[in-house]
Amino acid sequence: MEFKTINDFLTNLPKEELEIVQFIQKVIRDCMPDAKEKIASNIPFYYRHARICYIWPASISWEKVTAGVGVGFCKDVDFLDHTFASVALVYNSIADIDVAVLKQRIESAIILDNKIVKVRRRRIQ
Repeated sequence: MEFKTINDFLTNLPKEELEIVQFIQKVIRDCMPDAKEKIASNIPFYYRHARICYIWPASISWEKVTAGVGVGFCKDVDFLDHTFASVALVYNSIADIDVAVLKQRIESAIILDNKIVKVRRRRIQ
């Protein structure tokens, strides 16, 4: 099944994953109220100037997340992870989520996103 909208995606999740995904969405929105949420690769991605992070539930087939819900970051210390080679955080319940750690990772990704856009602007000038 291919999802066209975030709502399509959410309505097709198992209840346990849906609760985790909605909790993570709230944390992301609290940290990045200006982020755009779009479906890509059949999962939600969050953008500002570029892709910041994504949420990948195990029910959406991918060998990297076999249970629970993964949160990955598109730009990290390796700068750009086009392959989604690692999922930084995987949660099996809302109780597993260390909100402070998740927020810190999101805030670090925002800082990197801001640096990238500054570099791009300098190249244009």
